[in-house]
Amino acid sequence: MRRTLLVAALAACVALPARAATDIVLWHAMRGEQRAEFERLAARFNAAQPVYRLVAVAQASHDQTLGAALAARPPPHIVQMDEAGASDLVARKGTVRPLWQVMAEAGVPLGADKYVPGVAGAFGDAQGRLLALPLNASTPVLYYNRDAFLRARLDPASAPRTWYEMAGTLGALLDAGQACGLTTSRPAWILLENMSAWHAEPYATRNNGMSGADARLAFNGQLMVRWVAMLASWQKSGYFTYAGRGAEAEAHAEALFASGECALLVAESSSYEALRGRSAFAVAVAPLPYFDDFRAAPQNTLAGGAGLWVLAGRPSADYAGVARFFAFLSRPDVQAEWHQRAGYVPLTQAAYELSRAQGYYAAHPGQEVAVRQLLVKSPTRDTRGIRIAALTQIRDIFNEELEQVWSGRKTTLDALNAAVARGNALLRGHTVR
Repeated sequence: MRRTLLVAALAACVALPARAATDIVLWHAMRGEQRAEFERLAARFNAAQPVYRLVAVAQASHDQTLGAALAARPPPHIVQMDEAGASDLVARKGTVRPLWQVMAEAGVPLGADKYVPGVAGAFGDAQGRLLALPLNASTPVLYYNRDAFLRARLDPASAPRTWYEMAGTLGALLDAGQACGLTTSRPAWILLENMSAWHAEPYATRNNGMSGADARLAFNGQLMVRWVAMLASWQKSGYFTYAGRGAEAEAHAEALFASGECALLVAESSSYEALRGRSAFAVAVAPLPYFDDFRAAPQNTLAGGAGLWVLAGRPSADYAGVARFFAFLSRPDVQAEWHQRAGYVPLTQAAYELSRAQGYYAAHPGQEVAVRQLLVKSPTRDTRGIRIAALTQIRDIFNEELEQVWSGRKTTLDALNAAVARGNALLRGHTVR
């Protein structure tokens, strides 16, 4: 009888279906190799444990991803959002679950001190706690054509350190027959936001909006007046070529460089491998130049890009799975692999040291330039990041006013004053709402 009962019990156990893994849904807007690499990491996480399954769902764009996520019922557990939308997302009370809180509740502390300070600051709060997990972060660097430098009898191992030195370099390049000296992608992010941080100058009040939503723009000071005026004079002399704004302009600027037309390009560090692959010449990377008569320069550049934000509205038990996935993404080996294969800066100090120990920078020295820029100094209150409402629209305003300078319709000071006034009018409207 006992033997019969035992056999029956074993048969019942065999008949029980395996418990299904809990899906953790993540919406993102990654494309190309970055998307493929992230999906490989998600597959590794899923294979490593049976309790949770990360489901990555591609969307059309960051803006569309956020809008659809906020309207979805239930929303995805995690949404990828770039720095331009961070302020609007944080302002929606009850929409976001702060990362530090999610990790603490799951018993998986994730201190911001693990991260490269220039990366963590952009995704933290005023107390230095992480609100989102940094993911695809990059920072602007200077690319230059080593072959063009050789033709101009310039040292191909040494790019201009300061913007004052840059003028002589551009003159030598044009004298040697170069059609275009310098161009840039993403002008508002690079020429304004990063140049401000690189010189430890405020972009806006309230620590660039990181300490309060009532911040006001304040970038129309000595640094920007000098900088934009210099660019305007370079444009007239042919030293600088404006490639436009937006995604199309970013592609245009990189094409001007990769084709050999422009000898120098300021663009995000994540473009390095693509530029090397497209260019028929030796591509070198150097730090962003600076004005050496600003005492605090160089400070640190900003980490632009996107982070993974946790949305409220899912069963509380699911957030343990979110924490587990974020802990996986934060592992040094995973971060080093993401950095080396996807082209973004390493997000943790340990991943940076591991990449160095693995000999990655010895083989790819250009990839270390961006990291060292972010590590030059610990970020100040004015160089952690920018968290301003309607940042995309404010960037458009700045670009519009810059174009007035390039066309000669406005002076540098008038254009900067107009950009600040127009931007602050927009911010007042957001504050009222």
